[in-house]
Amino acid sequence: MTGMGLLFNTAADAATKTLDGQAIFDRNCTVCHAMNPPPKSAPPIIGVISQYHNKFQTKEDGLNHLVAYLKLPKKQDAVEPQAITRFGLMPPSPLSESELKAVAGWVWDQYNPAMGACGGFRGQGRMNKSCN
Repeated sequence: MTGMGLLFNTAADAATKTLDGQAIFDRNCTVCHAMNPPPKSAPPIIGVISQYHNKFQTKEDGLNHLVAYLKLPKKQDAVEPQAITRFGLMPPSPLSESELKAVAGWVWDQYNPAMGACGGFRGQGRMNKSCN
């Protein structure tokens, strides 16, 4: 019976370690970020993640950069520096490493290549001149 208990405990532990990136985004990020324009007090996520997909060749590289940026935002590391001019630099995220990875992964997956480099929102609150 001990072996069965270990099996169930392991399965339960694995289930609690699976984090829901969308739920984390909804609880923590929507205070400042909308998914789509118009912007709130920070740039819309669809446009930001479009810039990430343009800049990084792989999901792994994009997520590593995004997680590092969320931990300690620096102007020189911004994918879209014009957004900092408009909205200011975001504060460091208080989320754990695993929460940051989960939310970054979910946000990355919201990208739709059919929307193009500007997230499909030309002239709707984007600072990137090529998107207006």
